[in-house]
Amino acid sequence: MTDQPMTDQPTTDRPVRVMVVDDHPMWRDAVSRDLAEAGLDVVATAGDGEEAVRRARACTPQVVVLDLNLPGLPGAEVCRQVVAHDPAVRVLVLSASGEHQDVLEAVKSGATGYLVKSAGREELLDAVRRTAVGDAVFTPGLAGLVLGEFRRLAAEPAPASAPAAPQLTNRETEVLRLVAKGLSYRQIADRLVLSHRTVQNHVQNTLGKLQLHNRVELVRYAIEQGLDDGA
Repeated sequence: MTDQPMTDQPTTDRPVRVMVVDDHPMWRDAVSRDLAEAGLDVVATAGDGEEAVRRARACTPQVVVLDLNLPGLPGAEVCRQVVAHDPAVRVLVLSASGEHQDVLEAVKSGATGYLVKSAGREELLDAVRRTAVGDAVFTPGLAGLVLGEFRRLAAEPAPASAPAAPQLTNRETEVLRLVAKGLSYRQIADRLVLSHRTVQNHVQNTLGKLQLHNRVELVRYAIEQGLDDGA
């Protein structure tokens, strides 16, 4: 998770629809119970990769809490298939591994955030709620790793056939710059004296213009454009 966690509640009265994927029944049940007791709607659970893909397509959760070490399809492949089928689904990895390779593979597969299983109950609940509204949530230290990888990739030469970037408004660019710096939507709203919903609308408009699917891809784009530099 980020070093300054803030809980951004979804802008709807409906509970967040969550699916929990883990091959250990006791752990899966405990996480599901914690989420349900906190008022979230646990719409499905799964214990292996193939089952996870099938159930995610059937129940359309907003957030998938996903373990990486699964029988059948590995978690990263589950993430890739779920997000490819429905880009609106956000994946929060909850794994025993904090290895850098696992973190980067998960993010490149489409995961929005990554927590290690040593996280406490409140950390998990906060992470699920923030993931639901589009924040990228990482166990402390891992966000810097991901940003560093994006910067490395951004330093590579762009393909010769890369299309021209769509025109963003000044406000969209301003919001995008703060997204690239790792601020939550709530923090951006406070910084720019805007409502949380207005910030979300700007981000959604920007995603549409850039043909991107989630905040992680947006951060990478912003870094490629050098928007994370400066004040």
